[in-house]
Amino acid sequence: MMHGRGGGKATGQRSKGRPRAPSFISRAYQAGVTLIEVIVFIVVVNLAFVAVMQVYGQAIVNSVDPVIRVRAIELARATLDEVLARRFDENTPAGGIPACGSADGVACSGIVADSAYDDVGDFDGYIDNSTTAFPIVVSVVEAGDDLGLSVNMARKITVTVSMPDGHRVSLAAYKVNY
Repeated sequence: MMHGRGGGKATGQRSKGRPRAPSFISRAYQAGVTLIEVIVFIVVVNLAFVAVMQVYGQAIVNSVDPVIRVRAIELARATLDEVLARRFDENTPAGGIPACGSADGVACSGIVADSAYDDVGDFDGYIDNSTTAFPIVVSVVEAGDDLGLSVNMARKITVTVSMPDGHRVSLAAYKVNY
């Protein structure tokens, strides 16, 4: 039997198992994260989140562009079809035969815009603002030489539609005096 303090242990003896470390060392073994580590984590996650949101936002903006472009092309095509359905010239007879300016026909009047819109030349300088987001402008020029004909035997019709983003879509076609 041992006498003395220490609950039955002899003075100077160590207890079995792991030795007890001084209090300033035991803090190093504690689990958890420091405040700086938490702040760094939050900053990194926020930077990643901002980058992902920017890419997502740009994708949303760009997904509308094709819809706007298709709408502009549809308007340009419809207007071009409307112009092409008209006679070549004011003096072109019904059915187009004999063609104005030919040996058997009357002289062509040229590109003279009037409010009747019954021939291709009437649409030169035409502006349609009925769809305010997509203004339409039509120009008509003598362009027979583009096709190897005399200048006044063909007309080039150009329809330009402006889009809300400032870009333009232009479609062109030739109407030939046959």
